[in-house]
Amino acid sequence: MEEKKVRVRVPGTSANCGPGFDCLGVACTIYNELELTLLREKKLTITISGDGAENIPRDERNIVWRSIQKLLKKVGKDEEYQGAVINMLNGVPLSRGLGSSATAIVGGLKAANECLGSPLSKRELLQLATEIEGHPDNVAPAIFGGFTVSIVRSGRPECFSLLPKLPLKLVVVVPDFFLPTKTARAVLPAEVPMKDAVFNIGRAAMLTAALCKGNKDFLRSVFDDALHQPYRAKLIPGMYDVFRAARAAGALGASMSGAGPCLIAFTVENADKVGMEMCRVFADNGVDSEYHVLDIDEKGAVVI
Repeated sequence: MEEKKVRVRVPGTSANCGPGFDCLGVACTIYNELELTLLREKKLTITISGDGAENIPRDERNIVWRSIQKLLKKVGKDEEYQGAVINMLNGVPLSRGLGSSATAIVGGLKAANECLGSPLSKRELLQLATEIEGHPDNVAPAIFGGFTVSIVRSGRPECFSLLPKLPLKLVVVVPDFFLPTKTARAVLPAEVPMKDAVFNIGRAAMLTAALCKGNKDFLRSVFDDALHQPYRAKLIPGMYDVFRAARAAGALGASMSGAGPCLIAFTVENADKVGMEMCRVFADNGVDSEYHVLDIDEKGAVVI
C-alpha cells in the first residue's frame, strides 16, 4: 500500500561566507527537487536526473534514503515504512562547494517529515541534519533560508536566519573540476595562530552586523579569511587572482564557497561583469568555468 506523494524543493547553499568558517551560511536560488513516496513494503526505487546523476548511488547507500531512514527511526515509523520511491532532480552542482550533500539530507528529512504529517519542527530537523552532515553551516540555510549564523552547544545546533538590508547578488563561479570536501579538509591545520583567530572573529562579527544594518561600506573589508582559504588556495589555481578580479569589477568581496572549488562574489552592482571577469581570470590560470548570478533564497526547503 502506497502513502501520499510529497515533492520538496531545497536551495543550494554557500558556507563560510569568507570569515565565518563552519558558522556562517547563505541559501542561494539554485535548487534540488525531490519527490518521495514512502512504502510499507521493503522496496527501494531511486531515479536521478540533472547534475552529477551518474555519480550518485541508487541503492541503500543513497544519502537521501539514509536521511529518510534516520527520521523514520526518530519518530518510531521505521517498522511501518520500510521502502520508498525517490525521484531526484538536481540543479545544484556536485562536489563544488554549493552544499549538494546538505540539499540531499534536508530534502530527505523534509519530504519524509511532510509524508508523516510534520511530526518534527524545523529545529528538530536541524538537529537530525547536523548529526548526519557533521556541522550545521550548510544544512541550516537549506532549512531556514537567508543568511544563517550557527553554533553547536552541548551537541545541539542553534541558528538564526537573517535577510540583509541591501539588494545583494551572489555571483557563483563554478570551475570545471571536482574538489571533494574530504580533500579540502585534509589540508587544514589542527591549530591556528591567535592573530588569525582574532582576524576572523572581527570580520565575521562585522559581516553579520553590516548585513543587518545594510551597510555596504563595511562589507568591503569583511570577506577575507585566515583560517582555511590560505591552506586551500593551492587546490584552486589562481584563486586570489580571481578574488582580485571580482573586486576590480565592482564586487564588495569574494571568497571560497564552502570548501570549494566554487568561488562566490558578493555584489550589489555589475553582477554579470563580475562573473565574466572571474571566469576570464580562471581561464588565464588554465581553468574552464561558468558563472551564475543568484539571489538569496528567503524560504529554505519548501513543499511544492
